Amino acid sequence: MEQTAMGTRARIQRFGRFLSGMVMPNIGAFIAWGLITAFFIPTGWTPSEKLVTLVGPILLNLLPILIGYTGGKMVWNVRGGVVGAIATMGVVVGADIPMLLGAMIMGPLGGFVIKKFDEMVEPHIPVGFEMLVNNFSAGIIGGLLAILGVLVINPVVLGLTTFLQSGVDAIVKMGLLPVASLFIEPGKVLFLNNAINHGVLGPLGAAQVQDLGKSIYFLLETNPGPGLGVLLAYWFFSKGMVKESTPASIIVHFFGGIHEIYFPYVLMNPAVILAVIAGGMSGVLVFSLLGAGLVATPSPGSIIALMAVAPKGMHVIVLLGVAVSATVSFFVAMPFVKRFSRREDEAGASLAKAKDQVKSIKGIGVVQKIVFACDAGMGSSAMGANRLRKKLKAAGLNVEVVHASVDEVPQDAQLVISHVNLTERARAAAPNARHFSITNFVNAPEYDDIVKELSAGKQ
Repeated sequence: MEQTAMGTRARIQRFGRFLSGMVMPNIGAFIAWGLITAFFIPTGWTPSEKLVTLVGPILLNLLPILIGYTGGKMVWNVRGGVVGAIATMGVVVGADIPMLLGAMIMGPLGGFVIKKFDEMVEPHIPVGFEMLVNNFSAGIIGGLLAILGVLVINPVVLGLTTFLQSGVDAIVKMGLLPVASLFIEPGKVLFLNNAINHGVLGPLGAAQVQDLGKSIYFLLETNPGPGLGVLLAYWFFSKGMVKESTPASIIVHFFGGIHEIYFPYVLMNPAVILAVIAGGMSGVLVFSLLGAGLVATPSPGSIIALMAVAPKGMHVIVLLGVAVSATVSFFVAMPFVKRFSRREDEAGASLAKAKDQVKSIKGIGVVQKIVFACDAGMGSSAMGANRLRKKLKAAGLNVEVVHASVDEVPQDAQLVISHVNLTERARAAAPNARHFSITNFVNAPEYDDIVKELSAGKQ
């Protein structure tokens, strides 16, 4: 039982690290989009009809494709990234909401499918046909997955959108406002914030303002407190790139009003969704008890915009609700962020240990992974890998042989084979590996020497 629980925890940790790996390399793109949005939308700080045209394409197309590419690349290097990006287009096309969730499904799926195809087919490709097979297989598999995205994944995500919007609408009409955060906060993280705010809460708020002169509905989704609490927790308790990226995200979120900037921090550590739900519920409870409300929808949802549309005498109450929600979100997120940080440290320690082990290897007698490197990682390197793989198989040796771009050699490579003109670049990309320089990928005499050394090491 204990071993089963430990295995489950390990799988959850690996899943969390994988999500983090998809999101974190693209935080810069989210910040860029957030700054463009904060400044150039009609209600932004410096509205511009021309520059605002960047906002939609970045959110609806660029960000999902970046996530999909990164997810595919994590599974199967650049080749997996390309197929993952093609597959992601299937969920992006025709959608009027950001398909980040669809991208986090289709990207890794594309990488996984092309990886399995390569492992099955590459040993049987005739020498000289590697690039032809690689290009057509990536195109065909990517295209088929894109069609799958259009027909299956896209409708599933859109159905989830409809469910969340309906849930918010039903709970609001029942008067259970704090409970609405159970739908609002997860919906926001899936980039449904505008649909919920302007499609459900905005019209209800406008009707209430006519009767009461203010409306609490304008505060349910626009409250920046829950996101602020999560970002502060990452700033205080995380390390490395995550910690370094949070100050800029806090400014864009809290003062710029672009809540989307904190969504990736939740997506890469899904347990944190409990923090934003708790923060949202506590804030709404304070707003309800103290009779808070706004006269219009704050856009963008910054603390400055909230103060601008708060009626006379409501500013302190609104600030109190935001502060309570941020505090609750911070303390609920704290243990999850600490655990996330520990996982990252453990992963870093494992990587360092692996590098030390590689450094200690003498000769190539115990090599388990060989990487062929060329400029693009597809042409001559694929031919060389195919050639050596067949020689190793004939010698009864079970050694993994892959090909990659010379600038992106996998860090677990033990032996790297590259053209003599590219060896220095390969050595810079994989300093811990042993390097072989050759001039002919098809008929290099060094292949036989490698096979002999590996055979001797096995014996």
